[in-house]
Amino acid sequence: MDNFKSAVILAGGKSSRMEFDKQFLVVDEQRLIFSIAKNLERHFDEVIIVSNKKDEYVDCKYTVVSDELKDMGPLAGMSVGLKYSSSKFVYIVACDMPNTDDGYIEYLKEKIGQDIKFDRSHDIYLSKIDDSIELFNGFYQKNLSDDIKDYLIKGTKKSIISFYERCNKSVSYVSDCEFNKYKFKKDMFINLNTKEDLFNYEKIKQHE
Repeated sequence: MDNFKSAVILAGGKSSRMEFDKQFLVVDEQRLIFSIAKNLERHFDEVIIVSNKKDEYVDCKYTVVSDELKDMGPLAGMSVGLKYSSSKFVYIVACDMPNTDDGYIEYLKEKIGQDIKFDRSHDIYLSKIDDSIELFNGFYQKNLSDDIKDYLIKGTKKSIISFYERCNKSVSYVSDCEFNKYKFKKDMFINLNTKEDLFNYEKIKQHE
């Protein structure tokens, strides 16, 4: 099995603050989710979209799958995305995260590759910026899929952090020092949660 073939875009969520479904966000006259997918294609052979509105992706060239457990939050989407992925490690982002850092993705691949070589790989690879854990733009092992599903069925807490803490999954964090050293772009962690966020992002794009 390839180590880094697959990426997953989570397109679920209620989008209550945006007041419309964020998987239909349009930026520069293109669906944002497809712009994200195109960026990910530079690094991954397979891009999977997790959406409970599969009918809206009839002519989509990407694999589209739906949650097996409904109304369980992003963990449910991660579980099914990992299930259908074709690589040992899977890069996961959300459909409202417009920015990608190519150098960061390749750095993580190299970091994980070294850990695999020396038999010290972790279950999850994320970033911790200013003491804040960034749960997306990170790699998760494919074999976490069943554990996540079991946790959601049996547990009461549905957060990603509660899953890996309670299930004793090992996590490696990219640190502030690494971000500063390699000049990675922290704006990859921006979410477009509100119409104001979208307006401000479009203004930035216009001046690039």
